[in-house]
Amino acid sequence: MAEPASVAAESLAGSRARAARTVLGQVVLPGEELLLPEQEDAEGPGGAVERPLSLNARACSRVRVVCGPGLRRCGDRLLVTKCGRLRHKEPGSGSGGGVYWVDSQQKRYVPVKGDHVIGIVTAKSGDIFKVDVGGSEPASLSYLSFEGATKRNRPNVQVGDLIYGQFVVANKDMEPEMVCIDSCGRANGMGVIGQDGLLFKVTLGLIRKLLAPDCEIIQEVGKLYPLEIVFGMNGRIWVKAKTIQQTLILANILEACEHMTSDQRKQIFSRLAES
Repeated sequence: MAEPASVAAESLAGSRARAARTVLGQVVLPGEELLLPEQEDAEGPGGAVERPLSLNARACSRVRVVCGPGLRRCGDRLLVTKCGRLRHKEPGSGSGGGVYWVDSQQKRYVPVKGDHVIGIVTAKSGDIFKVDVGGSEPASLSYLSFEGATKRNRPNVQVGDLIYGQFVVANKDMEPEMVCIDSCGRANGMGVIGQDGLLFKVTLGLIRKLLAPDCEIIQEVGKLYPLEIVFGMNGRIWVKAKTIQQTLILANILEACEHMTSDQRKQIFSRLAES
C-alpha cells in the first residue's frame, strides 16, 4: 500500500506544478512548484519539455537561475513560500535563466543580506549596539562598523539615534548583523542620520516601487521642494525639507501615492506648485 500512496502523492505534486514562463505577473500561492522549459538535444529542434526549475549550476546545464525573495530552494526544485506575483529579470548575457522572485505585500520585514535599512538604536551593551529594524528581533551593530572607527576613536552613537546601514548577516538561524561601511571601508552615505526630519513607515511594496529606476514619483517630489530623503528596504522613510510644513506635506504625499494614478498625482503636484 505504501508504493501506490507514494505514486499518488507524486502525481498530485506534479499536477500542482506550473510553468514559470506562463505565470509571470500572475499570483502564485505557497507550496506551488515552478517548472522551467528546457531544450534537450535528444528532443531535437522545437522539442522543449517542462522540467522542475533547477538551481544547481551543473556543467551540462544551459541556464543559471537565481532564487529571490518568496521562493525557496528544495533540492533541484523551486517552491513558492509567499503569496504574490511572480517576477522575472533576464540576465545581462541573455542566455536564459535569470532571477525569479515573488512580489508580495507583507507588513513585517524579513532581513535580507545586502538590504539597506533604517534602524533605531534601542540599547548599547559593551561594544555592540542593538538596532530595531522592524523584524522579529533586533540587529547587532559593532562600533567598529563605522568609517574611521577605532578603539580610541569611537563613533558618537546614542540610544534613539537613527542608523542607515546594510545587512552583512541575515538568515533564519542567526542574529542579523548590520554595518555602516561598504566593502572598501567607506561610509558611502551610511551612518547616523541627522536629528531633524521625519521618520515614517510605509508598505514594503511602496518602497520597492519608489526605488525602481524608472519611478516618476521621486522626480516629481524633487521638483516640488528641496529635500533630503532616505529610503530603507524595511519600509521606513526619513525625509527633511526646509520647513516643518513642507516636510509633513512630502510625507503625506509619499504615503498616499501608493494608491494614486499618474493623473491624480499630477493634479496634486500642480496644486501644491501653485500654492
